Amino acid sequence: MPRIPEIPPEKLTPAQRKVHDAIVSGPRGKVVGPLKVWLHSPALAERAQALGAFCRFHTSLPKRLSELAILITGAHWRAGFEWFVHAPEGIAAGLDPQAVEAIRTGKRPNFSRSDEAALYDFVRELYETKRVSDAAYQRAEKELGALGLVELVGIIGYYGLISMTINAFRVPIPEGAQEPFAD
Repeated sequence: MPRIPEIPPEKLTPAQRKVHDAIVSGPRGKVVGPLKVWLHSPALAERAQALGAFCRFHTSLPKRLSELAILITGAHWRAGFEWFVHAPEGIAAGLDPQAVEAIRTGKRPNFSRSDEAALYDFVRELYETKRVSDAAYQRAEKELGALGLVELVGIIGYYGLISMTINAFRVPIPEGAQEPFAD
């Protein structure tokens, strides 16, 4: 059960309505999941959704790599709603379904693409050690470039916020869907 109630559209304040309408008119097209939680703080919601639109739709990384970073983050945080949304997106963007499943279950995938392997190792090392070794950094920079690495860290930071919101407020996956991280 969610910890914070959804605000019915007719009860939105003018500031909440402004953010709601900006989200609906943008590339997402609807207010779902953690975005509903953020509407309780329209100032946070306005800034976070703008950063999210950039991280999801406008970075220099190919969608396949952005989705890989999002999935690694969702699995790290065991954020079911995030996984529910992005696992199909990642597969549609070209990720191997077996790699997606390996990430969900906490295993290192066998990547056929060097950019995916470099990104995975960079992100996992950062999550596991709170740092990135010179070797992992250099390999990822060779594959993604400096711009790509800066945007990658932005993506995983933003989706860390998303995942923490999902977990802290128990944002549910849609009714009838299977929880991807059930114990």
